[in-house]
Amino acid sequence: MASRDKTEDPEHRLSSTPIPAPAAGVDYFHFDLILRFLLFASSLVAVVVMVTSNQTEYVPLPRPAKFRYSPAFIYFVAAFSVSGLYSILTALASLSVIRKPALKTKFLLYFLFWDALILGILASATGTAGGVAYVGLKGNNHVGWHKICNVYDKYCRHVGGSIGVGLVGSIVSVLLVWLSAFSLHSRVPQ
Repeated sequence: MASRDKTEDPEHRLSSTPIPAPAAGVDYFHFDLILRFLLFASSLVAVVVMVTSNQTEYVPLPRPAKFRYSPAFIYFVAAFSVSGLYSILTALASLSVIRKPALKTKFLLYFLFWDALILGILASATGTAGGVAYVGLKGNNHVGWHKICNVYDKYCRHVGGSIGVGLVGSIVSVLLVWLSAFSLHSRVPQ
């Protein structure tokens, strides 16, 4: 009987350590919105810098170097254009979820699937363009491909800068996938 009185004692209940609430109520959509804006900005900058990369050199005739002469660079521009449009649409969806939080879990699942798809597209476009740019920078003596960046230095700087910004966009996409997965995981009852 004495042990029962001890558990009902008000001082005993106040001195016990409270159990923290689960993280299911944590809302990451504000951070998601910031990442989607960063994805848009990096996509826009990567496309603009790649599209404006052109240079004409006289070797012995005038020979221009433009992004549209390489299928890898065209794919890069197309992929990052799609990524920019996608980031605008999902930023608007994320804003609507912030205003009306009833469908958060459903949107998180859709974001996870679509962000993973966009990540695959961006990573492949960045890798493809990076491979072609590396051959332009170093050449390949085994197959007789000469380096061109010693002649088209401005063009190569533009391409390299665009690929660097594209890599940032790919990293932002990884963070978006992780954020969506973590948010979904935190909403699952333990």
